[in-house]
Amino acid sequence: MSDFEAVVAGVRERVDPTPEERRALAATAGRLADRARAAIADLPVEADVLQVGSTARGTWVAGDRDIDLFVRFPADLPREDLEAHGLTVGAAVLPDGHEEYAEHPYVKGEFEGYDVDLVPCYRLDAATDIQSAVDRTPFHNDYLLGRLDDDLAGDVRLFKQFLKGIGVYGSDLRTQGFSGYLAELLVVEYGGFRATLEAARDWHPTVVLDPEDHQAADFDDPLVVVDPTDPERNVAAVVSETNIAVLQHHAREFLDNPSEDAFEPDDPEPLDEDDVQSHLDRRGTTPLAVVFDAPDLVDDQLYPQLYRSRDGLARGLREYGFEVVRTATWADDRAVLFAELSVAELPAVERHEGPPVHVADHARGFYEKYADDEDVYGPFVDDGRYVVERERDIRTAREFADEHLHEVALGAHVASLVDAGDYDVLVGESVTGLAGAFGTELAAYFDPSA
Repeated sequence: MSDFEAVVAGVRERVDPTPEERRALAATAGRLADRARAAIADLPVEADVLQVGSTARGTWVAGDRDIDLFVRFPADLPREDLEAHGLTVGAAVLPDGHEEYAEHPYVKGEFEGYDVDLVPCYRLDAATDIQSAVDRTPFHNDYLLGRLDDDLAGDVRLFKQFLKGIGVYGSDLRTQGFSGYLAELLVVEYGGFRATLEAARDWHPTVVLDPEDHQAADFDDPLVVVDPTDPERNVAAVVSETNIAVLQHHAREFLDNPSEDAFEPDDPEPLDEDDVQSHLDRRGTTPLAVVFDAPDLVDDQLYPQLYRSRDGLARGLREYGFEVVRTATWADDRAVLFAELSVAELPAVERHEGPPVHVADHARGFYEKYADDEDVYGPFVDDGRYVVERERDIRTAREFADEHLHEVALGAHVASLVDAGDYDVLVGESVTGLAGAFGTELAAYFDPSA
């Protein structure tokens, strides 16, 4: 047995559900479906119940306790009636559950120790007829059930656990990683776990996979997996270029040196204030943190705004002459935009270049603007163009954050907080105080890995 096979065999023992787990989940799913059908019988409309997702397809990892039930209503049912009937069934099946919202409300709750989503959707003839995104899910289910055998399902479980171990599993907009459906499609397309890693190792973005040869329109994404049930959708649209590269790195590492460690997330020990200060002393950099109450948004709305704000902060700092080493953003009850700068304070003057001297009219205008300005050095000619050295408006990152943060491109909710002045600025050693709430995030920041 090769090292690869030995490692995979060991991991399978952990990720494959036992026969007892399978029987218990199937029995619970059956009881849930019966409860749903009983509730449907009291409605003035026909509907059916379908179990979907990884537990329906046998691709769930041991220990996962999620059951997804879809209640399918006629395609001509008004949207408001679908929502109302769906919530009625959800409340009957999960009386202690609560409403959540995707494109329309659904009920989430616990039943016999399992986390259950009960979602209404339309019963359609084709995924191209969808009226909301969840309408695709039954078609995904049918497509994969027709292509997954026991061996491939086992390889899907391995691949999912591998993605979890390297930190790129999850299609939420915080993670920007690989969904379970995408993982299943990749394993089916390439024909197994090892073949998927071997393919990913050699990817050269843009990578395009079109399982049903739809010949769909071009997608502007580094990884394109055309949905076999809907040619207008890229299943991999949310996956970031960084996470594609992370998968490639770990695929190469694992194929070269198989280890069960690759399948286990490496969660760092949180740092305390002294730990953070030690890192800052060693690095000799100046950290800047903009801290505010996290907007009351679900993660898929919050994190795009935080990422936009983080990037806007970095661009603004660079425009004012600060060299940004790295940035990050974190959120809990409070949110943080974090930037690490190479210097704490900039010189009193900055170089300002004008047009080349041979561009007569523009060059003359630049020269005349500064010719009699006693506060600048110059104008003088350097490398064929006019140059002045003028007084710098902003010399410290704190001044920038206090006076110019409102100028940068921020997420809408973050911009509102900044405009209202509802934020704090931490610079230098004061950022060590973030360790109490964000010690784990700071540990990952100061010990980065591929």
